[in-house]
Amino acid sequence: MGNSIEDDDFFTKPLGRRSVIYYGMGHMLNDITAACWFTYLLLFLSDIGLSPRDAAMVMLSGQIADGFTIIFARELIDRFGHFKIWHAAGSVLVAVSFSSVFGGCVPCKIFGTSSSLLQTVGYSLSMVNCITLNSTSRVVLTSCRNAFTMVANLSLYAVALIVFGVTAANTQADVENQYRWIAYSSIFFGCCFVVIFLLGTKEPRSKVGLQGNFHARIAWSYWFKRVLYYEVALVYVLTRLVVNVSQAYLAFYVINDLRMAQSAKALVPAIIYTCSFIVSVVLQEVAWTGQRLKAYYSAGGIIWIFSGAAILFLPRSMSAFMYIISIFIGVANALMMVTGVSMQNVLIGENLGGCAFVCGSLSFLDKISCGIALYVLQSFQSSSPDLQRTNPIHVYISVTRFGLGLLPSFCALVGVAVTYSMKLHTPFSKPIMEPLLE
Repeated sequence: MGNSIEDDDFFTKPLGRRSVIYYGMGHMLNDITAACWFTYLLLFLSDIGLSPRDAAMVMLSGQIADGFTIIFARELIDRFGHFKIWHAAGSVLVAVSFSSVFGGCVPCKIFGTSSSLLQTVGYSLSMVNCITLNSTSRVVLTSCRNAFTMVANLSLYAVALIVFGVTAANTQADVENQYRWIAYSSIFFGCCFVVIFLLGTKEPRSKVGLQGNFHARIAWSYWFKRVLYYEVALVYVLTRLVVNVSQAYLAFYVINDLRMAQSAKALVPAIIYTCSFIVSVVLQEVAWTGQRLKAYYSAGGIIWIFSGAAILFLPRSMSAFMYIISIFIGVANALMMVTGVSMQNVLIGENLGGCAFVCGSLSFLDKISCGIALYVLQSFQSSSPDLQRTNPIHVYISVTRFGLGLLPSFCALVGVAVTYSMKLHTPFSKPIMEPLLE
């Protein structure tokens, strides 16, 4: 009985600094490989000769496999629990398979299967939820994870800057070697943090609730009957579209549309992720309520709307303003991601028997929607004339500008509208035990 009460206290009281940081570290491998996937896959496939449409088809197939695998994996987690075991297994799959994404399919030879499929399986199994019932601590965990996501992205760009700077790409083999070294370095860096996570994080519980109450597995139909499920799902998918699609087109926009220096391909994203990291850390100090989640999300969405409008009409002669716009994009991304993902936790509440399905189904929608959006945009890419190169003052609304400016702004606008109508209840809302900024 004493141990049960002690465990109840652990899962309802605010988390300490170490628990939060350990959790954030656990997603580094997933985040750095995902950043590499969205940032460099289309560029890599274009560099080796694939058409924009074919390159988008490769990414779409990976997103579809990822989405369906997530549903399967989450169902197993709901049935059997043991989050850390699933996390470790998924991390192994990511590490082994992602090394082959840019050519040289080692897993194909070992397992006789597709490298891209193995990689997406790893993504699905590497997501961990339900560590605490405290609503503020849940937002803090999400905020910390987002902060480490920014660290992962910055690390990726640092590695890429070094690789592109010290190696030449005169042949297709050279290009493949460049991206392979980026992948290898990212995997090693991420695996170090995964080990720290597994050693420092306590196994979450998904079956036993407060005072020893047993949490039965919740049927899918329960969630489909809740209006909040559809509202949270729509906001999450729209938020992911904002972040992922803009990330995929950022490098194309900076180089092809604005004709900035090659260093801007790394510097602009670095500014975005640095600002996102700072905001994510600051957000960990807030005592969260449902109204604050809605307010902060709306603030991020409004900032993205104005940033997207600026991107859409920014002429090449004023390309230096992109560095300023990057600051606002970084702030907006952090506000929307932290609060948008945290709305899932409000939806789940104490219903731990279905937390994996909720997160899995929303991730499924996210993967499919992002894949389709990129495929549709890339389908029009080859038919877009390159008029923006002829006149630095004239603004040609290219597919890249639509992907980086218009689509994220529209998604942010719809997300803000849906968030306004939500009714969010956040129990156990208390500040964390130790300020993370001390």
